Amino acid sequence: MRVVIAGGHGQIALRLTKLLSADGHEVVGLVRNPDHEADIAAAGGKAAVLDLEQADADAVADVLAQADVAIFAAGAGPGSGDDRKDTVDRGAAALFADGSVQAGVRRHIQVSSMGADRADTLTDDESFTIYLRAKKAAEDDLRSRSRDLDWTVLRPGALTNDPGTGNILIADQTGRGSISRDDVALTLAGLCTATASIGRVLELITGETPVTEALANL
Repeated sequence: MRVVIAGGHGQIALRLTKLLSADGHEVVGLVRNPDHEADIAAAGGKAAVLDLEQADADAVADVLAQADVAIFAAGAGPGSGDDRKDTVDRGAAALFADGSVQAGVRRHIQVSSMGADRADTLTDDESFTIYLRAKKAAEDDLRSRSRDLDWTVLRPGALTNDPGTGNILIADQTGRGSISRDDVALTLAGLCTATASIGRVLELITGETPVTEALANL
């Protein structure tokens, strides 16, 4: 299986690259900074240098050629300005989906955020509200592509760097909670082939069910 991950140098993406490459899959991490190539190689993947804020769909499709799965795990980050929350969390996500359609990669997974559907009521932090709105706009764009993409949106809860437990709660609605980046990566690896997740927006927090079982029960 060939998997292309946008935001390939992110904490979740590097964990996911290690998991997939250890299972014998080919992983390509899409990054805009060539200095990050070594970290992706150390995780077992290959880097493709491409700035999704500057590229066009043709360039993205070239990277996605012959991929089996496309995963959007990029984000502007908490220290970014409001403009980049739109150009990355919404715009780059839409461009990556455009590339998937053009390259004929049907399986498309997009990492969003818990609360994206409640951006205007969840917080008084204007910057975080803008971030959630961008994530929701990216979700809405992806949901409009069901004719061309077998998509899944994953909304993790509050992210931690705690060691993963391998046990999760994944559902259309889970209630608020947290989840380790280890377990998000493990879940994404399983979602690559979890057909019951296609066409669904799923929330994810720490739970009591092993990932494999939880995905089988969707």
